[in-house]
Amino acid sequence: MKKRHAGAALALAAVFAAVAFVVHRWRTSGFAWGQFLATIRDIDGGWLTASIALILATYLGRALRWQVMLRPLAQQARLLWVLTSTCIGFTAVVLFGRAGEPVRPYLISRRAGVTFSSQVAAWVLERILDLLMVLVIFGIALMQISHSAVRPGPRVQAFVQAGGALAGLTGLICLALLVGLRAFHGNVQSRLLDALAFLPEGPRARMVQFLTAFGEGMQSTRSSSYAFQLIAYTVFEWALIAGSFYCLFRAVPATSRLSLIDSVIVLGFVCLGSILQIPGVGGGIQIVTVLVLTEFYGLPLEAASGVALLWWVVCFVTIVPIGLALAFHEGINWRSLRHITPTDSAVSPPTVNPTV
Repeated sequence: MKKRHAGAALALAAVFAAVAFVVHRWRTSGFAWGQFLATIRDIDGGWLTASIALILATYLGRALRWQVMLRPLAQQARLLWVLTSTCIGFTAVVLFGRAGEPVRPYLISRRAGVTFSSQVAAWVLERILDLLMVLVIFGIALMQISHSAVRPGPRVQAFVQAGGALAGLTGLICLALLVGLRAFHGNVQSRLLDALAFLPEGPRARMVQFLTAFGEGMQSTRSSSYAFQLIAYTVFEWALIAGSFYCLFRAVPATSRLSLIDSVIVLGFVCLGSILQIPGVGGGIQIVTVLVLTEFYGLPLEAASGVALLWWVVCFVTIVPIGLALAFHEGINWRSLRHITPTDSAVSPPTVNPTV
């Protein structure tokens, strides 16, 4: 307990130090708070409403995709169950950061009557599909830079080259993972189980149970029809995200002059920054948004910061009231949900008190 408290104290001190550093830099760099507030105050309400509507529609796309992954195990699974669990799960991610990721597969597994491990497999597959789509958008962004308003200088060119190399490497890793997960049955699973023969009987039995359930969760990748639906829903979801991003650009006067191609370019870079997640903050998404808008398009720091804040609100915060309302309706104990971990829940889910 002492070590845990010491670690929490150090983490809290680091957060305060980072905040103090950012505030100091803003003050010393002459950050114009008036211009920053004007960026937020002068937004177009119609375009902002369209941006929020499109981003909320992405949760329906995610639910439809997850239902496809769930169908081989639970034909009776209803879309409303999956959509409700999706909204609550993303609310948990906003509130708890990465620690909230297991909430969604856990709730879906309880409602559908399937193992938690199988839904962890579905979550892994979803992450890979999203990451591949991010790489596609990033590749489009790199190809369209010469046709946009970007005037690449030496720093921009170095940034683009580094991003391209990272995207290529990540794409190869994702493709290898997809091939490996598709083959995760039969001989592959048997060899993994044989490799665990050295473990004691109790831990080995639990690992066998987990690997078996994980393999069941990958069944949707072995059907051509299901695979096509997964790809179609992934494209649909990210088309909505791109549309939401474009509408937000049109809502802000400082970025309203940018074209659809420009919004796709910024989205491509911002998506890479979304890999990091901090509870209640979001992570690298704001930093990358500010960096791209200032370095690529010459926006003032204040205007770029306003756009980054608005995108964080639209992309993350808008689901929180809906998720909290659904969680309250379901009678979910948030304190218990916060302590769900993939390692603890993969074999034996902890006691949670949702009245479902």
